[in-house]
Amino acid sequence: MSTSVAQLFKDTVDRLTFSLGKGEGEAAARIIFEDEAGYDRKYIFVNGDREVLDFVQKRINDAVDKVIAGEPVQYAVGRALFMGNNYVVSPSVLIPRPETAGLVDIITSDYKDRSDLRVLDIGTGSGCIAISLARALAFADVTAMDVSGEALKVARRNAEDLSVKISFVCGDILNTPFPGNPCYDIIVSNPPYVCASEAKDIEPRVLDYEPHTALFVPDDNPLLFYKAISAYAREALAPGGRLYFEINSRFPQEMRQLLQHDGFEDVDIRRDYLGAYRYAIAMQPDNR
Repeated sequence: MSTSVAQLFKDTVDRLTFSLGKGEGEAAARIIFEDEAGYDRKYIFVNGDREVLDFVQKRINDAVDKVIAGEPVQYAVGRALFMGNNYVVSPSVLIPRPETAGLVDIITSDYKDRSDLRVLDIGTGSGCIAISLARALAFADVTAMDVSGEALKVARRNAEDLSVKISFVCGDILNTPFPGNPCYDIIVSNPPYVCASEAKDIEPRVLDYEPHTALFVPDDNPLLFYKAISAYAREALAPGGRLYFEINSRFPQEMRQLLQHDGFEDVDIRRDYLGAYRYAIAMQPDNR
């Protein structure tokens, strides 16, 4: 049965509000309308009395059904917004988050006046960090690594969609040989950092759908990936190069100690926009 754009939007907001709450329900409805039908806020306002074609209504309702069943809205529509760009996402990659955008902002602020930088993003997932840096840094040579072939397929698609040239490498940083010579100016990573015991505090919409291999580390080795990446970076970073991490807010001092122990200088632990310890930055000594 046909309905108008405005009525369908109201019905969709009502359905999603019952499941997600008022603010999140309307936000999810707007994402679904724009991604599944191309109906943005302005279109809904100006063309509210237009009838929605049956197949468009079905696409919207199918996405709403998925969200009500527990699926993140980004997976339901297959896309997520990150720093003003739409990225393809699937359950093989984490959904990009605002905290990670903060990490990109720190790097671009540090290097806004530099060009021809060599960048490595370890655990690239959707490619959002690597692609954002390739777009923001002048003539950067960006390499993106991930252990998951499925994740790399998503990242490659995003690089193509956003017209960015990136080198992709399938590799496990826990077993990656050190390079023979320093070959990067920047190494960045948002590795798995959630302890297994923290799973009980994670909402089902994340726990049941996002890839556990990209989320969790053992309770008895919470810095597993940071140790491996730090050791690799000590060999791979050029003198004066920097290492950037997104971190578990539970372990800021442990991160500082790790990086200092590995010989990095100017170790800086910073908070995110919510006030939680979220980033670790360290510099390769000039005299290594």
